[in-house]
Amino acid sequence: MASEQQRGDEPSLPREEAVCPGCQGPGPLVLPCGHSLCEACLGLCEGELGQGGCTVCYGRDLLDCVLKRLLDSLFQGQPRRARDGGVEDGGRELCPLHGERLTLYCVEDKEMVCVECQSEEHDDHECCPTEEAVHDCKRELTSALRPLQEKLEALNTVKQTCEESAEHIKSQAQQTERLVQQQFEKLHQFLRDEEAAVISALKEEEQEKTQRMRDRIDRTTDQINSLAEAIEVTVEAMDTGDDISFLKNFKRTSERTQVTVQEPEEVAGALLDVAKHLGCLSYRVWEKMQDVITYTPVTLDPNTADICLSLSEDLTSLRYTEEEERLPDNPERFCYYECVLGSEGFSSGRHTWDVEVGVNSEWAVGVARETVSRKEWFPPSPERGLWTICYYGGEYRARTATATPLVLKRRPQEVRVQLDWDRGRVIFSDASDNTLIYKFQHKFTQRVFPYFSNTCKRHPLRISAGKVSVTAE
Repeated sequence: MASEQQRGDEPSLPREEAVCPGCQGPGPLVLPCGHSLCEACLGLCEGELGQGGCTVCYGRDLLDCVLKRLLDSLFQGQPRRARDGGVEDGGRELCPLHGERLTLYCVEDKEMVCVECQSEEHDDHECCPTEEAVHDCKRELTSALRPLQEKLEALNTVKQTCEESAEHIKSQAQQTERLVQQQFEKLHQFLRDEEAAVISALKEEEQEKTQRMRDRIDRTTDQINSLAEAIEVTVEAMDTGDDISFLKNFKRTSERTQVTVQEPEEVAGALLDVAKHLGCLSYRVWEKMQDVITYTPVTLDPNTADICLSLSEDLTSLRYTEEEERLPDNPERFCYYECVLGSEGFSSGRHTWDVEVGVNSEWAVGVARETVSRKEWFPPSPERGLWTICYYGGEYRARTATATPLVLKRRPQEVRVQLDWDRGRVIFSDASDNTLIYKFQHKFTQRVFPYFSNTCKRHPLRISAGKVSVTAE
C-alpha cells in the first residue's frame, strides 16, 4: 500500500507524449506547436524542411529544450519493468503481473510474491521476507534429510552385514565340503555315490542361499542409490547461491525428499543349514556301511553358537575360547551367553542325550524353547524359556527363578538329559547309574532345543555317542 502511495506522488505523463512519434524512442524535444520529436528525427526534418520543423503539422519554431530535459529526467526516474517477469538492473527478478520486485514469500502457496500480490491474491496468507523464507526452507529440508540419512546409514549397515554373510556362507560351504569329504574318505569306494549326493545337496543350498543374499544385496543397493540420489539433489539445491532459484524449486526439491524405502528386515535361516548335511552322516548310510557308524543323538547348530565358542568339526563338542570368531550376527546366534543349541527341536515324544562334563568346571546343560531371547542378557529360568542345571564355582544349581542349590553325592562324569515333551518333564541324572539330579515340570507349548553352555577355558563339553544297533525285519 505504501508503494502505491509513493507512486501516486511521482510525476507522470501520458505515454504518447513521452515518446517520439517518428521512431517511438524516448527523450523527445517538444515543439511550440505541441508536438514532440527526438533529436535524430528533428535532424532529418531539418534536411527536408530546411529548418527545424514539425513533421506532424509542418510548423516551424524554436525548440523547448528545457521541457526535453524534464522528460529525460522523468524517464530516468521511472523503474524498468518487464512485461513477462523480467529482471531489473540490480539482478532481482520482477513480478510478472505487477513488475515489482519479488521481496516476499507466501508460506501457504510456497511461491515468491511482490507487495501488490500480497495485498491482492495473498492478502489472507502468511508471508515473510525472502531472506527469512530461505532460512526456514533450508531448515525444513535439513529436517527432511535427517531420516533419509539415518535410513541410508541403516541400509549401508544391512548391505555390509549381507556381504559378510555371503562371505561366511562361502566359508561355511568350503569347510563343510571338506568335512563331508573327510568322513566319506573313511568309507569304502562303493559309498562314493552317497558322498556325491550329499555334496550335491550342499552345493544346491549354497547356490540358493547365496543367490538370495545377492538378490537382497542388489535390492539394498538400489535403495541406497535411490536415497543417495535424493540426498545429493537436495544438498545441491540447498547449496545453490541463488536464493530465488532455490525458493522457486523448493516445492519440487521437497517432493524429492519423500522417498519411500522399505525398512530392512532380518531374515532368519539365511545361513547354510550345516547340521542337515553333517548331522549323523555316517548313521544315514548305515544300510551300506554297518561296520563304521558314529551316531550322536544331538548335533550342534553352529549358526546359534556364541562367538566365544569353538565347535568341533563333527559338531559334537564345544570349547570356550577368548579369541572371538568373526561370525555374522544372524538372528539365530546368541550374543550374551556362551551357549549353543542343538540343530533339531522337539515338539513331541521322548528324547535322551548324554553330555560328557568330566572335570569341566563351568558348564550348563538342558533345553531352551525356540523363542528364547538371543540378543539380550537375562537371568536364566523357566520363566524366560530355559530349563537347565549348571555347575559354577564348585556348586551345582538348578536354574530356577531364585536358583536352587543341588547336593550330589559324587561328581558325575556324564550328565543325562531326558525330555518328555508330552508330559512336560525335563529330567537330569548321572548317566553312570541314572541317579536323579533334578527334575523340571512344565507344560510345553512350543518346540524346545537341546541347550549347552561352556565357559571353562581348559576343558570342552562333549555330546556322548549313542549306541547303534541295526535290526533287519
